Amino acid sequence: MSTAARGPLAGLLPVHAAAAVFGLAYGLSAPLISLALHAQGVTESVIGANAAMYALGVLAVAPHLPRGIVRWGSWPLLAAGLALVALVLPAFWLLPWIGAWFVLRFLLGAASETVMVLTETWVSAGSGDAHRSTHIAIYTASLSAGFAIGPAILSVVGTHGWMAYAVGGLLPLVALAVLSIGRARPPVVPAETGHRGLLALAASAPLAMAGAALNAALEAAGLSLLPVYAVQQGWPATSATLLISTLMLGAIVLQLPVGWLGDRLPRRPLIVSLAVLSTLGACLWPWAMATPWLAYSLLFAWGGVFVGIYTLIVTEVGARYQGPELVAVYGAMSIAWGVGALLGPLGAGLALEVSPHGLPWFAAICCGLFALGVAVAGKQDEGR
Repeated sequence: MSTAARGPLAGLLPVHAAAAVFGLAYGLSAPLISLALHAQGVTESVIGANAAMYALGVLAVAPHLPRGIVRWGSWPLLAAGLALVALVLPAFWLLPWIGAWFVLRFLLGAASETVMVLTETWVSAGSGDAHRSTHIAIYTASLSAGFAIGPAILSVVGTHGWMAYAVGGLLPLVALAVLSIGRARPPVVPAETGHRGLLALAASAPLAMAGAALNAALEAAGLSLLPVYAVQQGWPATSATLLISTLMLGAIVLQLPVGWLGDRLPRRPLIVSLAVLSTLGACLWPWAMATPWLAYSLLFAWGGVFVGIYTLIVTEVGARYQGPELVAVYGAMSIAWGVGALLGPLGAGLALEVSPHGLPWFAAICCGLFALGVAVAGKQDEGR
């Protein structure tokens, strides 16, 4: 039975489930590889360079996905991406040489990018305009839940020994099995194309590029520096790390109401509203940090509101582009994401050196500039 015949929600449930399982593998592998390198006595700079190979893999594969999806089809590419992740993760244990790990991290980035872009495209193209925001919100929440729970698996299986690598390799196969058993298949991408290259498409979607970079910049900065900021404000280390869990929980739970609103209200003004709320919320961090329950409540709400910006942007892209161009724009957003993830922690770290509340001020400035840019662009579009 086809996906379309069973309705959008039923047809996309296997994709959401697979995204959650794949998120578990991704959330498990990132800290596992870094901790394993650290245990081998590798320096922080080399660990960082190894992590950068993942981004290089993303950058290498993203420009070729639109042509690949037309030539080989979405389902074979998605299955190949999941299978490659399943092979690469155990290979880290089987090939314990630092040079090999650089190659494996590159392959992991390329395979993961293939899975992420194709599942994102699948959900967007298979949703329909009436419920696209809701389905993108469910997808984002599913993936985020996997990211959040993945590291917890390491506390059960440990980071020393083969078990963690075996579990990491098994999870993508589970995701592939979920899709196969559910007999779900992505929509067929037509061979027609607008003959626009990746750079031209990126230039045609500045909101998407800026939103992806913003989300990655503050996500990477928050994961790296939020505990440091909290400890500097007098929080114990255990409570400081709990702030990250609280923020991610908000990012998961509140995507459904954001998606519901996105299907019923004009999305561009809603994006501006969420960006303004994110700006104001970040400005309240210094005041809230003095009272733990206020800090937890604020970060829960802020996480949901801020990630909601990205959810709505992905929805906007899905409503505007189709076929290979949709895949290409999502690929370009992944490149913008990589740039943001690189620059975000650097900027936030410098801000913390300038001011004890540099992290929230950095977040507020980024969100405020984004809100201003989207609002101005909207006014210009109205004047044309």
